[in-house]
Amino acid sequence: MRELRVALLQIAPGENLLMSREKGIQACREAKKLGADIALFPEMFSNGYRIYDRPVAVWSQEAISAEDPFVLSFGKLAQELGMAIGITLLESCATGPRNTLVLWDRWGRRVLTYAKVHTCDFDVERALTPGEDFYVTELDTAIGPVKVGAMICFDREFPESARILMLKGAEIVLVPNACPMEINRLAQLRGRAYENMIGIATCNYPMGVPDCNGHSNAFDGMAYWPELSESRDTCILEAGEEAGVYIAAFDMDRLREYRASEVHGNAFRHPKKYKLLVEERIQEPFIRKEYRG
Repeated sequence: MRELRVALLQIAPGENLLMSREKGIQACREAKKLGADIALFPEMFSNGYRIYDRPVAVWSQEAISAEDPFVLSFGKLAQELGMAIGITLLESCATGPRNTLVLWDRWGRRVLTYAKVHTCDFDVERALTPGEDFYVTELDTAIGPVKVGAMICFDREFPESARILMLKGAEIVLVPNACPMEINRLAQLRGRAYENMIGIATCNYPMGVPDCNGHSNAFDGMAYWPELSESRDTCILEAGEEAGVYIAAFDMDRLREYRASEVHGNAFRHPKKYKLLVEERIQEPFIRKEYRG
């Protein structure tokens, strides 16, 4: 069995960028001691997702470049530890700040940069610039190459996000998060993993961070095993509310065998019949004045 071990760094941010950096480094070192191949941060860790109940003009000034020493320090740390690190940030951008994940591989190479596509435009996230696309990278790990993609928080609520990542070859999807993990959001993640036959690892902030409650989680997407008479629970990890580093272990050999034989994912789709899915027209009752295409 070849396991891919993803560490979910369910930790609160520091009071400022420097303190968050130090807390993040400490958590990454703990993840390495636990045998992690990838360490994943919660959403927008550079400023702790502190964008509510504050003027946009104030928190938008906290945006940093993807070349900022804060971001680069985790690339250096990834190389030092021999462990991939997915660091999240409020990224400065010419069109306005973005909600971004940068993934460094175990050699300290930047292999994926993803900005949240589905910003919560009904709320304060309307001030963010949405990302343009979903991306998948072949991540070099100790167990060999693994195809990894990413989506962020609200992206989870759109089946298209995980579907596109699956169609682009993703085996594992990393999901930074900053909201309460309750039964329906967990159900969405469970569904995305099941219908696409992908592993999903979600990292949330612990209880005590506003509007968050821990419960970082992972689903391996494999509903059926030959030796079982009925379907199985695809949840391989659900953390509690407390801060900590939690390890989700994905059996990549078994996942690949499952993807090569089961009926979900792209095995029996009829894409020629799905033209309505890319229709841009929106009709009642779904018209929202905040929507931007």
